[in-house]
Amino acid sequence: MSKTILIYPFIALIMLVVPFQMARAQASVTAHATAEVIEALSATETATLNFGRFSPEASGGEILLSPNGVRSAAGSVALSGGAFNPAIFYLSGQKEAAINITLPLAPAFLTNSINGKTMAVDNWKSIPPAGTGSGVLNNGLLTLNVGATLKVGNKSDNPAGIYSGTYAITISYN
Repeated sequence: MSKTILIYPFIALIMLVVPFQMARAQASVTAHATAEVIEALSATETATLNFGRFSPEASGGEILLSPNGVRSAAGSVALSGGAFNPAIFYLSGQKEAAINITLPLAPAFLTNSINGKTMAVDNWKSIPPAGTGSGVLNNGLLTLNVGATLKVGNKSDNPAGIYSGTYAITISYN
């Protein structure tokens, strides 16, 4: 009988302790959340991509215009005087933010508005180079230079005239 008397108080003690232990097995806390709105990213074209004046001559070829403004020709293309320059974009946004630069993946086409003849622009290059996190907005500013290669046909394919077109560059925060 003494064994029975000792078991009941022990069971009663366990029943009192267990619910309190379960109640202390969880906790509640007030947590905090934050968000930061940064400046919008903007891009302004300050100079258009301009391959300058040239003559295709007998068989045509290419005009290579680097992002730093160096122009050269291949094939029978004869370069002439006049202005030429890479495209220049002025970027602004959040200070010290990294950006992604995406150049066109496909060729863009310049069209002669008089006769409808076209020339393809491809092999896009930029300073800073295209890619993920490839540029940083130092003090919230960055200049982006873009060059490319112009595919020129012969005199029949690309007769004299002004050729123009558009292309898209995507700039986003990293």
